[in-house]
Amino acid sequence: MPRCPIDAERRSLLLSAAGVATVSLLPAAARADTWPSRPVRWVVAYPAGGGSDFLARQLAPVLGKALGQTLIIDNKPGAAGIIGTDNAAKSPPDGYTLLTGDNGAMVFNSALYKKLPYAPSDFTPVGFMARFPLLLVVNPASGFISATQWLEAVKARPGKYSYASPGIGSPHHLAMELLKDRTHSYIVHVPYRGTAFSTQDLVAGIVPMGILDTAAALPHLRAGKLKALAVLSPRRIAALPDVPSFEELGVRGVDVTAWQGLFVPKGTPDAIVARLGNELGKALAQPELKARLEDFGLEVAPGDGASLGRFVQQETVKWHALIRSRGITAE
Repeated sequence: MPRCPIDAERRSLLLSAAGVATVSLLPAAARADTWPSRPVRWVVAYPAGGGSDFLARQLAPVLGKALGQTLIIDNKPGAAGIIGTDNAAKSPPDGYTLLTGDNGAMVFNSALYKKLPYAPSDFTPVGFMARFPLLLVVNPASGFISATQWLEAVKARPGKYSYASPGIGSPHHLAMELLKDRTHSYIVHVPYRGTAFSTQDLVAGIVPMGILDTAAALPHLRAGKLKALAVLSPRRIAALPDVPSFEELGVRGVDVTAWQGLFVPKGTPDAIVARLGNELGKALAQPELKARLEDFGLEVAPGDGASLGRFVQQETVKWHALIRSRGITAE
């Protein structure tokens, strides 16, 4: 009996549909072979011109060249980095959205806020990029000439002195709270709406002391408008070899930096994450780029996604305990 033309047509359609289904079921790693085929968006959850923005804009052309596509910086500031981070978390996990993640987004916010629109677990770590060492700085008119003298003064007169930070829940704020906890001292917190404003009042002498990152502090230290008393890294830093660390002064456990890592939305294909991490490490090793970042005040600290993930877990345990014990909240 001859085959009906309708049956033949139906058979053809079924075979075509089966082919489409087969393609759609290919592993994500196989589809990742064509990535990237269009520009990639890099979300920075802070304003243009700041340290996080500088790092991304210095890295983007180098990383983009290696990937064969343009990396477009998308600044989405607001709400302590929550707006931009949430935007990245809700983006498709297809390799076309990157995020600069830091202490606040990946560690602090989940303890400081009762309700976050995202969770740190919404992201996959790609690799560590760099960190900003933090400094205890004073206005020269304050009369403080050394960290030892400063420690004696603030412990002898609880509540007499105040300090500036870029805002509640910033690494700078929590670094001083950790320092106060370790030294059993009480210094009044004066939070500002960003580093530019806290630095401005420190230089003007309106607030006598504060915690600043190296990017914000170095120009004023070089000009003699501020004085660095100590670094909150375990050891002295290359940019300020004459400034002691609190660790060497006998204050233990105050290792704090404002760190920056690269993240992608959870579910991004492993092959894309691996390629991104590999190219990121190569970019950070380029001498010219590394020199520009260090001159700005950054410490280049490359590391793979697995080590960044472990670091975030360790930081979470450490800082959530401190935030709870001191009753710190951003709400």
